[in-house]
Amino acid sequence: MVHVPNIKLNNNLTIPAFGLGTWQGPPGKEAEVGLAVKDAIDIGYRHFDCAHVYGNEDIIGEAIKEKIKEGVVKREDLFITSKLWVNYNRPDLVEPALRATLKRLQLDYLDLYLIHWPFAVKAGDNLFPSNSKTDPTIFSNVDYIDTWKAMEDVQRKGLTKSIGISNFNSKQIDRLLKHATIVPVINQVECHAYLNQKKLRKFCGERGIILTAYSPLGSPARPWQKPGDPSVFNDDKIREIAQKYGKTSAEILLRYIVQLGDSVIPKSSNKERLKQNIEVFNFELLPEDMEFLDTLDCNGRICSFDNAKDHPHYPFSPDVEF
Repeated sequence: MVHVPNIKLNNNLTIPAFGLGTWQGPPGKEAEVGLAVKDAIDIGYRHFDCAHVYGNEDIIGEAIKEKIKEGVVKREDLFITSKLWVNYNRPDLVEPALRATLKRLQLDYLDLYLIHWPFAVKAGDNLFPSNSKTDPTIFSNVDYIDTWKAMEDVQRKGLTKSIGISNFNSKQIDRLLKHATIVPVINQVECHAYLNQKKLRKFCGERGIILTAYSPLGSPARPWQKPGDPSVFNDDKIREIAQKYGKTSAEILLRYIVQLGDSVIPKSSNKERLKQNIEVFNFELLPEDMEFLDTLDCNGRICSFDNAKDHPHYPFSPDVEF
């Protein structure tokens, strides 16, 4: 079984450096994520990244329950993350949303709960509230500072061991820290060789915040991909490095993130790729190859949530450097 090292958090707890992302189960094949979780646990994965908006927490909960019942793992062996979706950012909705996630996952607590995005939409059960095609999103003026205070409350109640943020930029983090009594342990952001987050990583590190990298392979199966879009997963230069090490492009991309010091959560439902992905701890990229991979950064963001561009708390505005 592969040994995955842990990364120490600012509250003296740890997060596994490698985990399984659970976003984007194939339409009509949502059950595949349950099988992937069970396979992953058998292989040695202990870190699972979930979210309410993914619509599969109940399936993941069943898979975890089954593996615990089989005696393969204990609850305390696992690190389970979930995220507060933007329609529940209102402070009074944070705890009910977390409790609903715990019920779906059949857990008593989370290891990590994140604010999924810094902006909010209209409260209610509709994940993407809209009036029409010309007015796609109904926003809310809920301030993430107030959301964070409610996040601190659910941690104090023991519903989650740690709390963090996702998709926050440097200005938003600075503002949050001026009001926080608990410092976020994690900022989960898109990160890959085309968007290496070097400045944001340094900024967060100086404040005791670790990055978790989502879409580390460039999310090659993303539904909104257009023909001709740049693909880090299919980059010829990365293929050349992979040949040099006798590895796949995926392994090079994942090892790159690991050596940057982040926790990384690639997604796969294929058992062989699950095995292959986690085998990034049996080799190391040479300094010159890390330096070369750094040069591929082109601010190649693929998860930009364009529908929220008009929200004042949209994190990727042109006036924000990182």
